[in-house]
Amino acid sequence: MEGVVEKPDVIGALFGQTEGLFAPELDLRELQKSGRIGRIEINLDSKQDKTTGNINIPTSLDRVSTAIIAASIESINRIGPCKAKVFLSKIEDIRDARRRLIIDRAKEVLRKWTVETMPGTDEIFREVSEMLRLARVEKYGPEGLTAGPELSSAKKIIVVEGRADVVSLLRAGIQNTIAVEGAKIPQSIIKICKEREATAFLDGDRGGDLILKELLQVTTIKYVARAPRGKEVEDLTFKEIEKALKDKVPVEQEKEKVKEKPKPVKKERRKKLVPKQFVDLSTELTGTLEAVLLDKEMKQVDRMPVRELAEKLQKVKDVDTVVFDGVITQRLVDIASAQNINYLVAARVSKAMKQPLKLKLITFDEIQSQP
Repeated sequence: MEGVVEKPDVIGALFGQTEGLFAPELDLRELQKSGRIGRIEINLDSKQDKTTGNINIPTSLDRVSTAIIAASIESINRIGPCKAKVFLSKIEDIRDARRRLIIDRAKEVLRKWTVETMPGTDEIFREVSEMLRLARVEKYGPEGLTAGPELSSAKKIIVVEGRADVVSLLRAGIQNTIAVEGAKIPQSIIKICKEREATAFLDGDRGGDLILKELLQVTTIKYVARAPRGKEVEDLTFKEIEKALKDKVPVEQEKEKVKEKPKPVKKERRKKLVPKQFVDLSTELTGTLEAVLLDKEMKQVDRMPVRELAEKLQKVKDVDTVVFDGVITQRLVDIASAQNINYLVAARVSKAMKQPLKLKLITFDEIQSQP
């Protein structure tokens, strides 16, 4: 600028010539009062009736607001009695500079750490990478049974009912699992239970009871864990899985229960008149853990294992009746209602069931053929 000016002249120009240009949230005085702009530093040098210098303004504003403030200061054309020209030298984000210092220091720390711990670094990295990688199910044995990725190397294993149970346990971080996948126990299960310490983790329903009886007869499992009564392993939360496995019991205790379990007293149930196909199928399916889908003409649409029933029902159309050797759960009721299915016929109905409006729930004990 031409002429000699002092710091108060510069301060006056800064506040005076930018005042009222924008809303209060971009006014220098208001920003300084609120602490969004820090102490303004001014350095001046006067020679031969000319004054040059620099103005440093620290700010905690966002980039857009900072750019607007910088442009408004550049619009100053007079300081004190003298003509002046203000231009932007640079905008520097001190956080970037700090980040660079941190990154440089981190590199130095990592380099020193790597040099000092080189013998174990690769092994640790591989191990951590494996933990971060999403585990996938594998196939085991000649039967191609669904299993967790650590089954082959684990000394302790967990035997579950189906593929969905293996996937559920994988999500909980448990990878030493293998699925029976049916009512009959595969030879691969029998063999691996002899070689490893095996825990059977089964559903808390009639299907789980049947598979447990089979396992007790043909395998050498060591422990038994059960899902809460009426629940399936695949539907358990992480905490429920953890608790069930923590509460596992020695197999001898389960064998004693089977021996000492008194025969249930049969209660007289009121029989329901249903189509003969219901009765025939209930007899045929008992003990198979399978399900049959029927249309309105009572013709068979499909047949599948009970563990696949929920997923299948969400995709099929024109199904009127489902007969299956399992438990009617709230989840199945909700799916069947959404698919406009009229009958669910099963071995048992889960407790605390919300009664559907149109869907009829029938157990095997309640049915008889029409005369």
